[in-house]
Amino acid sequence: MHIRVLGCSGSIAAGCRTTAFLLDDDVLIDAGTGVGDLTLDELARIDHILLSHSHLDHVLGVPLLADSVMRRRHGRAPINVHGLPATLEALRCHLFNGAIWPDFTRLPSAERPILALQPFEIGDVLSFGARRIEVLSALHTVPAVGFAVLGTTAEAGAWVFTGDTAPNAALWLRLQSLRVGSLVIETAFGNDEHQLAGVSRHLHPAALGRELQQLAQGAKVYITHIKPGELDVVMGEIAALDARHAVQALVAGQVMTIN
Repeated sequence: MHIRVLGCSGSIAAGCRTTAFLLDDDVLIDAGTGVGDLTLDELARIDHILLSHSHLDHVLGVPLLADSVMRRRHGRAPINVHGLPATLEALRCHLFNGAIWPDFTRLPSAERPILALQPFEIGDVLSFGARRIEVLSALHTVPAVGFAVLGTTAEAGAWVFTGDTAPNAALWLRLQSLRVGSLVIETAFGNDEHQLAGVSRHLHPAALGRELQQLAQGAKVYITHIKPGELDVVMGEIAALDARHAVQALVAGQVMTIN
């Protein structure tokens, strides 16, 4: 299995695209602006979209993707959009409402729509062929989750994405019994904005350091969701931590392998 990083920025600017990961060629994990770098043929191959939460920087690719591929996917099964019930309800009420965007859960027809909304709950393990993805706890300003793409064997390490989250004891409780190969964890703000990080339920480097103390050694750690223009400051503050792990910034275009 391969995960391609389409976007990993906390907002937009030249060269900065918001959160989206492509698992192999048919499963999206979040659908931020990074989805726009896929070709039309690549977009048409996507069968599943997993959403960590309802915020715009993680979901705006869903309606645009549906619009782009509707003709190309004519006659095929709908694209399944997976999320917490609260996330899917937010899409129904605030996005696919005819005012912000047409309701692609009923287009081109109610009988054969381009999108189908599929609820999940924390703790569920979703199967896509031989691939398994566990839904993890996250702690954010709206109902939110992270994901673990599980390895094909017990010895293989999982690829874990925290989603947008504040310090979260429930996540680490689960990860204590899960072999983690790679951890993709957000750090949205620098330490000087720790109060804003707290209010918005994001991490800053000092909080990240406390979180990583709970991670078993041997895992690779990648930082995502840094705001445009803040990369050097945030990564500098992370480098100053008394870290037990090698930490690097995630980069759009990076390809990660899961055994």
